[in-house]
Amino acid sequence: MQKFSKVRRVLFYTLILNMAVAAAKILYGYKTDSISMLSDGFHSLFDGTSNVVGLVGVWVASHPPDENHPYGHRKYETLSTIAIAALIFVTGIEILKKVYHGLTVAHNIEVTSLSYGIMAVTLLINIGVMLYERKKGRELKSDFLLADAMHTATDIYVSVSVIISLIAVKMGYPLIDAVVALIIVVFIAKMGFEILKSAADVLTDTAQISQDEIRMIVSKIKDIQGCHGIRTRGKEGAVHVDLHILVHPDVTTGDAHELAHSVEDAIKKEFPSVIDVVIHTEPYNKSKHKE
Repeated sequence: MQKFSKVRRVLFYTLILNMAVAAAKILYGYKTDSISMLSDGFHSLFDGTSNVVGLVGVWVASHPPDENHPYGHRKYETLSTIAIAALIFVTGIEILKKVYHGLTVAHNIEVTSLSYGIMAVTLLINIGVMLYERKKGRELKSDFLLADAMHTATDIYVSVSVIISLIAVKMGYPLIDAVVALIIVVFIAKMGFEILKSAADVLTDTAQISQDEIRMIVSKIKDIQGCHGIRTRGKEGAVHVDLHILVHPDVTTGDAHELAHSVEDAIKKEFPSVIDVVIHTEPYNKSKHKE
């Protein structure tokens, strides 16, 4: 599918950038004995890992429906976002470890102008990657790209904390690093839970479109007496709808079929995100189907 091909292209570009950012932070972190910069580098490495997870997940999601997956493989992309949430929580745990280490173990950090330069450049790259992924995620209706953009946002927060840490160390206030890091962990945890909730909504078939909106569309179609049993599921950009429509008992099978097509066309016109509509036709009984 063209959409999934575009998503993979975005992930490939961001993978290259994330690996470059990670390498710069890790190498200079080792050289200067900066635990915060080194930790940030490994966090950036997690970003690259998430891109690889996404490439695999989106590749599987792009496969067409088959005998075992008649509705397609789109939910594999959603499953991949859970892996992103897990990486975000791991990042939070690693930052907490860094805080504990910084409070209990004395170590000397070499802060140079190059330290600030590397962090500033990599921070700008991360901001660019986050904005790019978020823009493309919204355009392509990709759960994974939106989740990965949030993951990259955690890298931005961590990088800011490292810069604050470097400034604090230079000024003789190393404890500021721990305080800032703890605040960032809260934001990271919030992002992780938001991603998990979004994935859970898709995997548990949470309703995507209001029943009243569907009912209003159907009521405008001539010769349809009503509808019920309206259900929607899926995710943004790939919604499935099923419902029952009521037609006059004298309507022929052919005419009922045409009416069902009219309903499907009307729903898809109003909601372009709908990719499938299943309609069950029933004879209208005035005494049974009271308004």
